[in-house]
Amino acid sequence: MSEGSILSSKAGELYKRLCKEEWNATMTGLLVGLFSVLIMAWWRPWGAVGAIRNWGDWMIHGFANLVGAESGLLELYLETPTGWLAGSGSVIGIGFVAGAFISACLGGDFAFRIPPRLELAKAVVAGILMGIGAALSGGCNVGGMYNAIGNLSANGFTMWLGLVIGVVCGLKYIYWEMSNITWGSGGAKTFDFPEGMKTFVGVVGLVALIVGAVKFAGIEDADAIDAIGGVLFAGGKSAAYLKSLSGLLIIAAALGYVMQRGRWCMVQGFREPHMTGDATLAKSVALSICVVAIGAAVLKYSVPVRADGYPVLAELHYVRGTFGWGSIVGGAIFGFGAMLAGGCGSGTLWRVGEGQVKLILVVPFFALANSLMTKWFKNFGEDMINLEREGKLGKYVYMPETFGYTGTLLLIGAVMLIWYLVVSWNEESNKLIIDF
Repeated sequence: MSEGSILSSKAGELYKRLCKEEWNATMTGLLVGLFSVLIMAWWRPWGAVGAIRNWGDWMIHGFANLVGAESGLLELYLETPTGWLAGSGSVIGIGFVAGAFISACLGGDFAFRIPPRLELAKAVVAGILMGIGAALSGGCNVGGMYNAIGNLSANGFTMWLGLVIGVVCGLKYIYWEMSNITWGSGGAKTFDFPEGMKTFVGVVGLVALIVGAVKFAGIEDADAIDAIGGVLFAGGKSAAYLKSLSGLLIIAAALGYVMQRGRWCMVQGFREPHMTGDATLAKSVALSICVVAIGAAVLKYSVPVRADGYPVLAELHYVRGTFGWGSIVGGAIFGFGAMLAGGCGSGTLWRVGEGQVKLILVVPFFALANSLMTKWFKNFGEDMINLEREGKLGKYVYMPETFGYTGTLLLIGAVMLIWYLVVSWNEESNKLIIDF
């Protein structure tokens, strides 16, 4: 075999491993943890609900202006929200979906998959429940649990408890549905595309992503960008702010790519131990949380300061005042909704990237429900009090203030180790499996 043939063969093998094969869950969890730390070091922790809420803000803003709202909750939407390409949360969401889309196209996974009619109906209910649950918890499974624990906040553990309750209840409902509901089983269709076309579109998507990041990095005049206004760049952000979005876009895309390639869904990590006994994803999520927690402790310990005077990662970043009933009830509602949807917050977005129509339908209802609930919580009653800040949803608990950084890391590590041991034991004993 010639040297050229060997090189071509090795390149083909590498492409297959990077773009075609499903990635190992442990490696995926480590990479998700690594990119989670990188995005924190670049600017802020990532999340899914921030983007989805911003998109919901724009939908309700358009409606409020159309009907001319003069009072009530809709009046609060008359002010123009932050633009899709000016808000860090929205840019993270766009980058995440783009990364998943590129992965799905290059891997041949992309297709428009229309589920049965019952699943489409459940998508509406699921989106609403997920939006409400995320508002109560101060975030979805990412911001309310994964990155909350990773950022050393106690409310992540209470949402964890709520998620377990919600997932178990959701699993029991699904079993009941399978035995008692026959309506809506038809209507499923799949619209696939030629392999070569998907690969071509994936490459185009990758190039477009890089060009978009370069455009962000090259922004010098914020006034010129803000003049575009509207949905894209509304918000009057500074040029330095907009330039830094380039890194968020790329790292978020890497997260989307990795999670789609590894089919990594956090709610599945909670579901499978009770459904099949498989603990693969549960172990991966536990490992990934440990990686994030170590990274956050390094970044928060001395609160490094950037050249512009802002901290790299402030101590209370992603610490929410929901340590209490808010995150438990919210986690349960969100977990139940995620079971109906077939994906968590991040799982929903990467499945959108691979063309899952059910999850595409979940997103607008998730967005509307979360936007309205969040706005209501921040402007509650005649005095328009913020329920979270008033301590009505729970407490703000930054664990290093109680246990120190070493104690907090040991506590998180101990909890993850116990979870690892419990799900491993269950793989052999099946004691936690819920019977059909």
